Amino acid sequence: MAELETAAEHERILREIETTETNCIGPTLRSVYDGEEHSTFMEKLEARIRNHDREIEKMCNFHYQGFVDSITELLKVRGEAEKLKNQVTDTNGRLQIDGAELLSTMKELQKCRIQQRNIAATVDKLSLCLPVLEMYSKLQVQMKTKRHYPALKTLEQLEHTYLPQVSHYRFCQVMVDNIPKLREEIKEVSMSDLKDFLESIRKHSERIGEFAMKQAQQQRTMDNLLSVQCRGGLGKRYKRDLCPSPEVNGTSPMSEQDSGILDVEDEDEEEEALGTKDLVDFAPVYRCLHIYTVLGSREVFENYYRKQRRKQARLVLLPPSNMHETLDGYRKYFHQIVGFFVVEDHILHTTVGLVNRAYIDELWNLALSKTMAALRTHSSYCSDPNLVLDLKNLIVHFADTLQGYGFPVNQLFDMLLEVRDQYSEILLKKWALVFRNILDADNYSPIPVSDETVYRKILGQFPFQDPELEKQPFPRKFPFSEFVPKIYSQIKEFIYACLKFSEDLHLSSTEVDDMIRKSTNLLLTRTLSNCLQNVIKRKNVGLTELVQIIINTTHLEISCKFLEEFITNITNVLPDTVHTTKLYGLTTFKDARQAAEEEIYTNLNQKIDQFLQLADYDWMAVESSERASDYLVDLVAFLNSTFAVFTHLPGKVAQTACMSACKHLSTSLTQLLLEAEVKQITMGALQQFNLDVKECESFAKSGPVPGFQGDTLQLAFIDLRQLLDLFIKWDWSAYLADYGQPNCKYLRVNPTMALTLLEKMKDPSRKNNVFAQFRRNEKDKQKLIETVAKQLRGLINSHHS
Repeated sequence: MAELETAAEHERILREIETTETNCIGPTLRSVYDGEEHSTFMEKLEARIRNHDREIEKMCNFHYQGFVDSITELLKVRGEAEKLKNQVTDTNGRLQIDGAELLSTMKELQKCRIQQRNIAATVDKLSLCLPVLEMYSKLQVQMKTKRHYPALKTLEQLEHTYLPQVSHYRFCQVMVDNIPKLREEIKEVSMSDLKDFLESIRKHSERIGEFAMKQAQQQRTMDNLLSVQCRGGLGKRYKRDLCPSPEVNGTSPMSEQDSGILDVEDEDEEEEALGTKDLVDFAPVYRCLHIYTVLGSREVFENYYRKQRRKQARLVLLPPSNMHETLDGYRKYFHQIVGFFVVEDHILHTTVGLVNRAYIDELWNLALSKTMAALRTHSSYCSDPNLVLDLKNLIVHFADTLQGYGFPVNQLFDMLLEVRDQYSEILLKKWALVFRNILDADNYSPIPVSDETVYRKILGQFPFQDPELEKQPFPRKFPFSEFVPKIYSQIKEFIYACLKFSEDLHLSSTEVDDMIRKSTNLLLTRTLSNCLQNVIKRKNVGLTELVQIIINTTHLEISCKFLEEFITNITNVLPDTVHTTKLYGLTTFKDARQAAEEEIYTNLNQKIDQFLQLADYDWMAVESSERASDYLVDLVAFLNSTFAVFTHLPGKVAQTACMSACKHLSTSLTQLLLEAEVKQITMGALQQFNLDVKECESFAKSGPVPGFQGDTLQLAFIDLRQLLDLFIKWDWSAYLADYGQPNCKYLRVNPTMALTLLEKMKDPSRKNNVFAQFRRNEKDKQKLIETVAKQLRGLINSHHS
């Protein structure tokens, strides 16, 4: 059974070998070698080969005769073929000879046709490439001539219209690769132009502002003239467009030739006009704006422009450290600020979206705060009123110029009110020096007038009316000294100076009037008052000067109503208008006069004290000299001469001064009599003292100053008189008996003072003692002294209780 299966397997393998290609019999042969019947298979293979060889041999034997016949026929054909070959060779030789010339001609024709086709193709390709090359050449020219916006337009056409038609050429690829580089180059160059522009306007801002402010001033002058001619009609509104507004939209660029911000034509200033014509060229801004818009980077450009201008604004708003020294420093500072905002206003109205109103307002608010802070700081250093006034006019000019461009300037005018207060303080300091110089230079004597011309000149300086003086012949004398008309004139000058500052501040007449009156009140109540007080309080001031000061202040007080009228005339505000400030001159001059009066009283008392210091009483004198002391005679003579000068003073002033002097003299004499250093007093000394008091009473009785009724002035010495009478008359019984009664003879005698004086006169060891006449014995004298002293002490104790 196994042998049959082996034989069947070998048969199958042989069939596969016979039917399978040689390259695929490897697996079949491997199966033979893998088996154990290799020799058997080889035997069968040999047997199969022998069978096939027998079949091949049979087939060859069958077809051999046909093969022989075919060979024979083929040998016959060979001869004919040889003949044919020779004929073909001859024919070909002849054909080659005949066709060589034709072939040459055909090759030439072919070559010409190829050239013709190539030329046509070249022409076609060149017709496509030439516009591209022309556009690229145009682009290069535009780049060289810095016409960057047209170059950008050319670049767009080249990229989107021309290059796609010839994109398969290598030079086109080079162009395509260069397009981004060219765009970047255009951006960089335009940005460089913008930076140059920003640098240019930074340098020229001052000149721009100068001409803008000059133009505003000219327009304002013209408007004022028109207003006057039209009698209050509205003048032509100031239009400050300093350069033509270009037509700007999102896609249309500015013309390559752009006018500058200033194009000044002044026939009288040709050189200056030539120097400022086309001072700033805005074309770089417009070109750069459009270029960045086309390139899709408009926001980048706007942010860069605004950032740079903000930086420039901060630099412009930074004032120089010495700006306060001269007006030119302020002027340059204002010119730069005006120039900056003129440029921004121009950009606002000639571009779409590069700057907007919010951005301008932000910069203006920054400028306002910085400018006002700088002005407050630097103006505080100024001590020259003329410089402050010029600065005020410059600030008004600055504000009016910017207001013409639509910027709100109310804060500047509010700040000017602060500057006005500072200006007033500077004026007050200046006028304080003026008043001091006038008061120091015055001779404090009535003004002598030798003729009518001088008389009228002084009346022109000071409003004075005196019919009696008008009737007097020349030479005449005004009752006041020279400082009265001078101070009055200076007060008017001060009012004029205040009025100058109020001009162009857009204030109402009432506000101007109120400002002038308040400043004038400060001048009177503070500056002039202090100057007068200083003169009055000077150590070397004499009674004559004080008297003249009282007379002068009286006339200045009267002149206050004329100052009221003067202010009313220049402000056209009636003094009875509601809320009108009144002048406080009356109070000022009254206070000065009162101070002078007090100083007269004090001065007189000091003079009296100086005379009393010369008193040299011999308190132990046996008897008096029977005449008043020399020092007191001199004192009375001085008082007489002094009160003679008081004739021009108001009656009450002279009377008060005289009464004050007499009271002080009485008090001082009493203190001299009772002072502790005087231990003993004799009757002779007391009688000498009594003579001096009588001299004083005679002076009081003589009426050195008119206006006293009866013996009013003598009452100043009544206390001292009663005290002396009590001791000289030794009328103790009457004093002690009537003490405290309304009709007491010695009502003014104080028991304490009486006891003090009594103690000074009771020394029993002195022969000249007042008790010597009663010296019957020591016991009686001592009893009498003790009795009076005891009664006096009783009165003192009862009074205290």
